[in-house]
Formats: sequence, structure tokens, C-alpha cells
Amino acid sequence: MIEEKEILELFELWNNAIQSNEPRNVVTLYDESAILLPTISNKVRHNHDEIMDYFVNFLAKNPVGKINKSNVRIFDDIAINSGIYTFNFKDGTSAQARFTFVYRIINKQWKIIEHHSSLLPE
Repeated sequence: MIEEKEILELFELWNNAIQSNEPRNVVTLYDESAILLPTISNKVRHNHDEIMDYFVNFLAKNPVGKINKSNVRIFDDIAINSGIYTFNFKDGTSAQARFTFVYRIINKQWKIIEHHSSLLPE
């Protein structure tokens, strides 16, 4: 049985990948057909190449993420984690955003199939 803790650990895996400053480490966490609606870009990303393009630029800011509020729901081989997270950047700035990660078990491994992140309104 899948537990909430397992789904929360998927964020930590993703957060560690973004801190590696290696975009490929992040992109491998996404399914080949994943959709990314990114935090600091208006362009929707539809595949690994487009997701890679986003993370090359995002990781240049040296982000470190932290979940402020999380809501996990589990449905068989799909899990959703949504809430609020904050990114702190190397230059001392930060960004708080709403997020939704949709995960699916593919070949016995959790993959991100959809990720939406949008800055909180002022």
C-alpha cells in the first residue's frame, strides 16, 4: 500500500535533483510525455527536450525548494501532491508558488506525468 510519506519523498528526490545543478538529473524524473507548466516561464513544456530547456535556465539560479503546505492524494498507480512551495535562489531572492505534481507508477517507478507551478499573486 502506498503511503503519503512515499509521495512526499518524491518531492525531496526532485528538490535534490534541482540542487545538483544538472538538468538531466531533473528531467529523468519526468515521464517522456510529461507536461510542465513552469514557475518562471510562460511556455508550456511538452516533452523532455522542452523540459530540459526550462531547467537549464532555472537551475542557473541555484534554486532550493521547500514545501510550505502539501496535500497528498493517492489513487492506485497515480498520486497527486499539491500545495505551496518556496524557492530560495543564490542571489538572495525567493519565489513562492502554487504547485501540483501528478505522479504515476511507470515500469515500477514513480514518474512525474504533470507538473504545474505558478507564482502566487501579489
